[in-house]
Formats: sequence, C-alpha cells, structure tokens
Amino acid sequence: MSGLRNWRKTANGHTGKIHWTFINGHTLKTTMAKRFIQLQRSMATPDPFGTSKDEMERLAGELKKWKERVEKAEKAKADLFLCKVSADEECVKAEEELIKLKDFQEKQHKNIIMSRETHERELHVLIEENAELKREIEKLKEDLAKCSSGLSRDGQIKKQVAEMKMKFSHMEEMKNDYADMNTHCVFGVTTKLPFRLNQNQALLTFEDEEVAQRLIKMGKHAVNLDSKIADVRVKPFALEMGVKFELHVTISGKKINVSEVPELSIPEDWMRDKLELTFYKSEQGGGEVENVNYDKQSRTAVITFLRPGAANGLARCTKYPFFVNGRCYRLSVSPDTDVHLEKFQLYCGISKKTILLKRIEETEDDEESVQDMIEIHFQKPSNSGGEIEKIKYVSKGVTWVWFEEDT
Repeated sequence: MSGLRNWRKTANGHTGKIHWTFINGHTLKTTMAKRFIQLQRSMATPDPFGTSKDEMERLAGELKKWKERVEKAEKAKADLFLCKVSADEECVKAEEELIKLKDFQEKQHKNIIMSRETHERELHVLIEENAELKREIEKLKEDLAKCSSGLSRDGQIKKQVAEMKMKFSHMEEMKNDYADMNTHCVFGVTTKLPFRLNQNQALLTFEDEEVAQRLIKMGKHAVNLDSKIADVRVKPFALEMGVKFELHVTISGKKINVSEVPELSIPEDWMRDKLELTFYKSEQGGGEVENVNYDKQSRTAVITFLRPGAANGLARCTKYPFFVNGRCYRLSVSPDTDVHLEKFQLYCGISKKTILLKRIEETEDDEESVQDMIEIHFQKPSNSGGEIEKIKYVSKGVTWVWFEEDT
C-alpha cells in the first residue's frame, strides 16, 4: 500500500485528477485505466523532459504490476458478481420456502380445527350410541327378568310372542294304521322378528342384497335434506330372537265342546240327561252318547260319543238347538282338540337386504317428506343405491318393525 500511495501521489502530481481513496471496484478500475494510458503515452512519445532509462524501466515494471492488479480486480469482480447472483437465487428460494412454510402452517391450522370439530362430532355420536346401548342393556335386563319370572317350576318357559300366521304343513299319518276317526293336522309356525327403531333412524330394504352390503361397507353418506346436508351412518343391525315350532292338532272324532249352556233352575243330573238326549238324535249329526261332563259354573260341557266319527258332523255346526220347557236355546258347539308343540327351536334372523340409517338430523319438514328424500337419495345408482322395497323413518319416539322369514 505504501508503493500505491507513492504512485498515487506522483500520479496526482502529474494529472491532478486521480483520487486518493477507492470507494468501489469501479473507482479502482477508472484510476488504473487512466494511469495505464498515461504510462503508455509516456513510453510511446519522446520524453520532452529527458526522463532517464531507469525511470522508464521502473515505470514499465509498475505498469506490469498494475496490469496484474487490474486482472485480479476483474477476476474478483466476476467472483463477486457470481456470488451476488448465487445469493439472489438463494434469497428467492428462501422466500419461496418461506411462502410454502406459511401456506403449510395455515393448512395445518385449518386441518387441526377441522380435525377437532370432526373428533367432537364423533365423540358426540359415541356418547349418543353409548347411551343407546345402555338403554338396550336395561331393556335386555328387563326381558331377562320377565323370562326368569316366566320360568315355571316344571322347567317350562312362558313367553309372549308376536302375532303369527300358521301354515298348514301336512296331515299326520295314523299310527299302526289304526282308524281312530280323529283328524291329525300339522302346522308350521314361525314368529315374526321384532326390531326397535329409535328416533331419527330409518330402515331401508332393497331388492338386491349387493346394494345393501355395498352401502354398509361405505359407512357414511351425505344425504341432501333440502335445507341442509345430513351426514348419516349406514350400519348393519341385529334382530331379536325368534321361535319356530310345529303345531300338532288332533281333532277328536268322538268328542265335542259345548258352551253357553243356559242357566236353569234344575239339578245338574237333569241337565246332563237333557244334553245327552239332545245330541243323541242322529238326524242332526249326533249319536249314542258315552259320557257327558257338565260344569254348571262355566256353563260348558264335553260330550263323548260311543261311535268314532260321530262328532265329525257336529263339528261343522257352530250353533245347535237346545229345547227345554218349551223354549229353544242356541248352544255353541266346537270340536274337541288336543294341541301340542314339537320341534321347538330358537333362531336369529339376519336381513341382508336391509340397512339401518342413524344420525338423521331433525328438519322442519314433516316425517313423510324426509322419508321421501331419503328414498330418492338411496335409489340413485350415482349414490351406490338401488331399487327399494320398503322404507320406514321415525322422526320422533320409538316404533317396532317386524320381519318375517323368507319362504
């Protein structure tokens, strides 16, 4: 630097235009360029002042040094420019990363809020389902208590069952080919299976089993209920226990049951005799009477004929004339039957074509309108639905739905 200052001072003495300090690379370059030009001029033209040869050699050496410094400065400038370009690129990348990070943080924040709301909704649903399960447990306990109370001392279970239809199965063959003139019938009986449908729930039965199973696998569905979208859950469900049995009915060919026997102020023996005489007349389907079992308190009697098959004609007559003291009374006549159960069994029913919808939100629309909207949604193939056989929606309270076994 001392050589440079001396040179600068000399150069300043010759030109009076060169600055002492270099603010930046441009000032250094300008100074070097001017000095280089001056040196070239001084070497190319004869020195009017008679500069010595040593001085000229010194100036030439100094010129060479300045050339090297200029090259180094140019190289340093190029390196600095590359560094600046690289720094600018890094700055742009950093800004882009910062923007991405901010976007990611915003998304994460939104996801956290949405996840929290979803978890709160699911927790609310779980609480409701838990309460529903508790109610079902209490109901099962009540049913168990009823079954326990219905268990008689001889081990028989008494249970009330829903209304059912009897299906005639066949006529039972007589044992040992003995013609007892009794009618033996066998009926197949299967009870309906009940299901408790609670508030804001619906049952849908499809024509195709695959449609119901596909909807169950999907689990959740967004149903348009006009004013809002309801996120409902599709679940399978379990029916209560049902019973099957065979009802064996034997209609006696010798006995009939008589009821509505009039109350008369006569002894019971006389009433038995009058009943025997009444049904002894074969022209109205009777015959010789073997025994009359009369109960005055219940006003009923059981007439047993001596000849098998004698009661078959009377069984078709529901009302029979009874004459006493000049008056005609109408006796109710019915066949004497013996009924017993066989092949009694419990069974669990599963409806693979039916789905249960839960969490149907309450709307201002009436129950029928909401049911129609649900049916329209699940009939569309675009919603993975199909043709619906039956649908039942409950907006308030509880109702029971009965299922029958497919035949």
